[in-house]
Amino acid sequence: MTNRQLFLSHVAQTSPSPIGLEIVKAQGIKMWDVNGKEYIDLISGFSVCNIGHSDPDVIRAVKEQVDQYMHLIVYGEFVESPQVLYAKFLADHLPSTLNSVYFTNSGAEATEGAMKLAKRVTGRSKIIGCNKAYHGSTQGALSIMGSEYWRNAFRPLLPDVYHYDYNSDELVEAIDKSTACVIVETVQAESGVKCPGAGWLQAVRDRCSETGALLIFDEVQAGFGRTGTLWAFEQYNVVPDILLLGKALGGGMPLGAFIADATLMNAFTNKPVLGHITTFGGHPVSCAAGLAAMKVLLEKDLISEVPGKEKLFLKKLTSKKIRSICSAGLWLALGFSSFEICKQVIDRCIARGVVSDWFLFAPQCMRIAPPLITTESEIEFITSVILNSIDETVQ
Repeated sequence: MTNRQLFLSHVAQTSPSPIGLEIVKAQGIKMWDVNGKEYIDLISGFSVCNIGHSDPDVIRAVKEQVDQYMHLIVYGEFVESPQVLYAKFLADHLPSTLNSVYFTNSGAEATEGAMKLAKRVTGRSKIIGCNKAYHGSTQGALSIMGSEYWRNAFRPLLPDVYHYDYNSDELVEAIDKSTACVIVETVQAESGVKCPGAGWLQAVRDRCSETGALLIFDEVQAGFGRTGTLWAFEQYNVVPDILLLGKALGGGMPLGAFIADATLMNAFTNKPVLGHITTFGGHPVSCAAGLAAMKVLLEKDLISEVPGKEKLFLKKLTSKKIRSICSAGLWLALGFSSFEICKQVIDRCIARGVVSDWFLFAPQCMRIAPPLITTESEIEFITSVILNSIDETVQ
């Protein structure tokens, strides 16, 4: 049997039509399949690979850590230097109230931990989230996912969870003294890169502060320079009580985190003790890789180039056949008249060696989220492929 046949037979499938490329190598913004065909990556592992694939500094950090040790015991018991150093580095680049890092295996686990922390700290159960929001697929995270299409098949889910439209006054008004937390994406990812309206995040922040509810920002995709600042919330001058990270956090290795003030996080240490535990969260190899990747991101000053590259994409992607464009840094959603048209454009781009995808809650939109190292000349090539694919597909 071929690897593709084995893939379909023995690797659990989540859709009837996976992309199905058999990639054997990835470097920078490029990938190569088993036949040697070269592809440009416009997905970046859904913003995992913000500094590109196979960065030498990250690989070096992984190898050095593997030579020292891999797994020890349950996270939080031993002093493991990769965790300590990365937690300190993150705290140094965050507001002072975001100083205690709880490492997890993924963004979904970070969501779960943050929800538990909010309930434990406030003694409340009500959780407010957004329609068309994605925070993971585990049971708790699924409960706050913003689509009944994905939730319904797995009910019953967590009670006392309420959904309102992103950017709506109704969400702000629903926050009351029974609310444990409000969880929002600083920039909504899977609804097609939707940014908050002027003053909306501040209104949510103010209402949370008035009622004692905790404000949770999900920057699992938006973080680490994707939107043009290290953290997207910097652009809105609003600081959350809890920050969710994942994707690029691990530099290509599995890693997530929720971050809060130590006065909040310490609630997990008593009544009950071990209020939140994980076997592999904050794995030393993942933390070593993540720290190296974040240092590359900052030392190469990749984030400062993001706004200019965003403008170049917007300048080049001019076509009457594109219905809409939403963007937040090197993160764009090209809207078409239907999913079917969008999928045809994506398929044509892949055939031409540019790999893209669609958005979970905006299937009519094509995803553009290349590594931040993508050069202007590469953007020129990418946009020409996209436009040619559109011209060949859209009437």
